[in-house]
Amino acid sequence: MGRGVLKLEQRQEKGRPLSRLHCDDGSLVSAPLIIAADGGNSRLRDLAGFETREWDYGQKAIVTTIRTRKPHDRTALQRFLTTGPLAFLPLAEAADTPQGHYCSIVWSADDPCADELMAGDECAFNARLSRAMEGAFGGVEWSDTRYVFPLRQRHAKRYVERNVVLVGDAAHTIHPLAGQGVNLGMLDVVALAEEIEAGAAARRFPEDPLILSRYQRRRIGPNLAMMGMMEGFKRGFGEQSLAVRLLRNVGLSSVNRFGPLRKALARKALGI
Repeated sequence: MGRGVLKLEQRQEKGRPLSRLHCDDGSLVSAPLIIAADGGNSRLRDLAGFETREWDYGQKAIVTTIRTRKPHDRTALQRFLTTGPLAFLPLAEAADTPQGHYCSIVWSADDPCADELMAGDECAFNARLSRAMEGAFGGVEWSDTRYVFPLRQRHAKRYVERNVVLVGDAAHTIHPLAGQGVNLGMLDVVALAEEIEAGAAARRFPEDPLILSRYQRRRIGPNLAMMGMMEGFKRGFGEQSLAVRLLRNVGLSSVNRFGPLRKALARKALGI
């Protein structure tokens, strides 16, 4: 709706909790259940008084769209550099663009490296990116406007405060190296919808504490487990010790060769 929230009021009305949101355009929004899905810097989370555990990764994520000299053949690519991971995601073809040449990239880099990459012009950035991707897809011939975001891990100690419930990045943010943030967010939404639907079948209101506590129990454990796994990946791929790098590479090669384990890990990542 394009509105910001300035103030949150919570009260009881006719035996049910009611939250009232004061928006920056002067309007008021009232509801018995507020679902905060407003991102990692959630204003609703802060207004509702949720406590979080968080720390900086000391990295920034640079995001942009690029055009490669050769077709990407719908191939996703990831490089683990000494300064952080670099991911290429092929974009769908469009009628007015060259077929299969556009990718979205997320380049997570240590703060000094990220600042240097952002300071350079397009030509310098494209050259650095082409070297980092080791000439894959023929290198980069064009890049769009670059955007940069500080990387921070954050997890709410609780997902429910009275009649406000957190989902997605409002509840948890993790490093983007494996693209798991969106999967966790969608699994949150599915779990909350299922609990509300089950509650409705039992003639319970959506904001019933029993419904919301069931959602919280279902999601906190899996989210923390995935966050711990991604933290391990981040540290493992950032480690430059020869012994650690050798062990890491042997482990990944073994997983890649063993189909059932590879598929099991993929299913775990997808939450199925």
